[in-house]
Amino acid sequence: MTREELLEQYANGERFFIRVNLIEVDLNNLNLAGIVFSKSFLNRANLSGADLSGADLRGAFMEGANLSGADLSRADLRGACLAESYLINADLRGADLSGADLGKTILMGADLSEANLMGASLWRAYLSKANLSDADLSEANLTNANFYLAKLKGANIEGAIGADFTWAIME
Repeated sequence: MTREELLEQYANGERFFIRVNLIEVDLNNLNLAGIVFSKSFLNRANLSGADLSGADLRGAFMEGANLSGADLSRADLRGACLAESYLINADLRGADLSGADLGKTILMGADLSEANLMGASLWRAYLSKANLSDADLSEANLTNANFYLAKLKGANIEGAIGADFTWAIME
């Protein structure tokens, strides 16, 4: 599917784009709030600055995608693959990332407050200066994740493995 096809269908009220192929498509700065991209292929897509608030991205493949500055607040990303993606300064407040693959993802300055990361893989993720206040990181794989100056006040880290919070802000 091309950017133009997506935008035309979205403008006509279509919100369900299940299992569509949008690999390497440029969708930056678009308002796609509430869109359904479950099980879609968005690998290496440019979604920087896009409004994806409340979007359904369950099981989406977004490996290497650029989501920097995107609004993913309250988005459903359960089981999504975001490995090696860029979410610099992204808004993920209240997002459901349970079981998601965020390995080697750059989340510097991202707002993950109240996000559900239960059982997620954050192996080698870069979370410097991220806000994880009141986030649920229980059972998450945090091996070699960088939490330099990340805010973890009230975060649930029960059962998380491999975590090193030496430079994190815990209170």
